[in-house]
Amino acid sequence: MKHPYLPGTDKDLEIMLDRIGVSSVDALFKAVPANVKLQEDLKLDPAMTEIDVRRKVGAMANKNKSIDDLTCFLGAGSYDHYIPSTVKHIISRSEFYTAYTPYQPEIAQGTLQGVWEYQSMMCMLTGMDVSNVSMYDGPTAAAEAAMLATGSQRRNKILVSEGVNPETRQVLESYLRSRDVEIAYVPLTEDGQTDTAKLADLLDKEIAGLVVGYPNFYGIVEDFSEIVEKVHANKSLFIMQIDPLAMGLLKTPGEIGADIVVGEGQSLGQNLNYGGPVLGFMNITEKLVRKAPGRIIGRSIDVDGNPAYVLTLQAREQHIRREKATSNICSDQTLNSIAAAVYLASMGPEGMKEAAIQSAQKAHYLAKKLEATGKFKMKFNAPYFKEFVMETDLDAGKMNEELLKQGMLGPLSLDSCGLPGAVLFCVTENRSKEEMDKLVAALEVI
Repeated sequence: MKHPYLPGTDKDLEIMLDRIGVSSVDALFKAVPANVKLQEDLKLDPAMTEIDVRRKVGAMANKNKSIDDLTCFLGAGSYDHYIPSTVKHIISRSEFYTAYTPYQPEIAQGTLQGVWEYQSMMCMLTGMDVSNVSMYDGPTAAAEAAMLATGSQRRNKILVSEGVNPETRQVLESYLRSRDVEIAYVPLTEDGQTDTAKLADLLDKEIAGLVVGYPNFYGIVEDFSEIVEKVHANKSLFIMQIDPLAMGLLKTPGEIGADIVVGEGQSLGQNLNYGGPVLGFMNITEKLVRKAPGRIIGRSIDVDGNPAYVLTLQAREQHIRREKATSNICSDQTLNSIAAAVYLASMGPEGMKEAAIQSAQKAHYLAKKLEATGKFKMKFNAPYFKEFVMETDLDAGKMNEELLKQGMLGPLSLDSCGLPGAVLFCVTENRSKEEMDKLVAALEVI
């Protein structure tokens, strides 16, 4: 039996069937009903040489446009930030490779130390007590935080600000629906900030926690001082979904009074990669450490008195009694976490601050230039970081088509968010004055 893609011979097949005690391939699959079996060969192209395959796949791949080809003014959760060359070089070292959780510390000290360093720096960045590793991405990290809150507070209702990323809200709904946890949304004011008065009306003894964005989805930096007091007075947890790069400029969640901090770690040295892989992060106060999902790496001393790194806390049912498990985190984002650690170490406090300041200054520069065209107007009168919403009479779809022709990835239309005629621009430290001026010039003639 010859196959156009598999190298096995008829003799190979005969040996394998004999070893498992089956007379033929048909006999092997006799349990499959005949009416669901494919009765003909798959309609595949003829086999090709490796040279031809590489040429064909390469031609297909070249149809894609990445931020290496385009100037990016699109954000909304994934961002074109500077990545030091050290990141890729260091995480390519073999001692950091891991297909799964590093269960055997004696052969995974490189990985474990890398993660321990990551956790330490994330605590410094957010001002929180404990950091875990590793969540799938930012939205699922928020869902895990909501589940942690309901379990910890023994309540079955979560409040979510409408300023939280819409994709995160969708994931929250998907996760919490099966756990019979109710979600209620706190509306925004005309300035795009969580409505404190409406929040007060929604807070009751069934509320386990409130989820907010910092900055929120519309780029706005909210003042949560009054909100934190109200949430804690209700014995609820305050959960912040943050942009980690913004922490180089803004007050940390720890200073604000957060109980749980989650977010998307893509900004920390991760390529966009058309959406992944990425990592989610979760930082918590010490009193919640036993409820945290994922894993926590600890540093100890071995029998010879040398530093040793181990999996200190593991919350999966695979590791502890099933009824006490608090996590369903299965696959491991460790390599992405180590990349984030290398990024944080390479940038240092001053580098993080500089990247945040440049992002904010450039965003404000572009906003003023766009307003000066007369075609754009700021939607919200509120402080913002690197993203901002503008109203325009231009058709967002046609505008972005024209920008794409000129090598630019334009803003996100907010029609689906209930803001018709509004678009969300993003500017990072990677953007130059020349690139921003080119964008403005292009928009002036569209």
